[in-house]
Amino acid sequence: MTNLADRLKIARAHAGLSQGELALKAGIKQPVISQLETGKNAGSSFVVSIAKACGVNAEWLVNGQGSMLPETSGFDANVEPALAPVKFYEYPEISWVQAGAATEALVIGNVANCEVHPSDAWAGPNGFWLKVKGPSMTAPGGISFVEGMLILIAPGFDIQSGQYVVAKITDTNEATFKQFYKDSGRSYLRPLNPVFSTIEIDEDWQIIGRVVDAKWPRSVL
Repeated sequence: MTNLADRLKIARAHAGLSQGELALKAGIKQPVISQLETGKNAGSSFVVSIAKACGVNAEWLVNGQGSMLPETSGFDANVEPALAPVKFYEYPEISWVQAGAATEALVIGNVANCEVHPSDAWAGPNGFWLKVKGPSMTAPGGISFVEGMLILIAPGFDIQSGQYVVAKITDTNEATFKQFYKDSGRSYLRPLNPVFSTIEIDEDWQIIGRVVDAKWPRSVL
């Protein structure tokens, strides 16, 4: 029996949408999709909007009842379409030092010996995983990225206010993981943990890439 996370992956594969594309079509933020698909969020008020964006039955997506696709009239109404298989991609897990040294594409040295992790999120040809370090993105409530979790970085992807990014200081190549947002024409890197300070982005900062997936590594299970 499938759960909401499984059904959402099936629905998204049926629609042929990435997590980001589905979020945009449903009018929500991508981390909501990610948390639903990883089981970190067991339900959401946006599920009906997500079902509509995927072209599936909302009741099926919410609780697994009924057919996946809305019923249609006609002689072929009793024919159930085959579900498209969920695609998975593999990306290397690199170090924060390598991420900070990356300039464009995956210019991070030899990744042949790096551990790889799968994801159904497309991070481009140069995507890579990083392991969250420190408590700056551990929120007191809501979406949170705890130390030890893996985040998938998509270099070169468009970034909107409210999304999560990895950025670096160009002089030192020191990389950091924060939430990107804009306010009154200025851009900031905001931690989810209020104990840490927000950073205003200036010419000393460069965005490395956007986070498109997050999960715990299998080694902790």
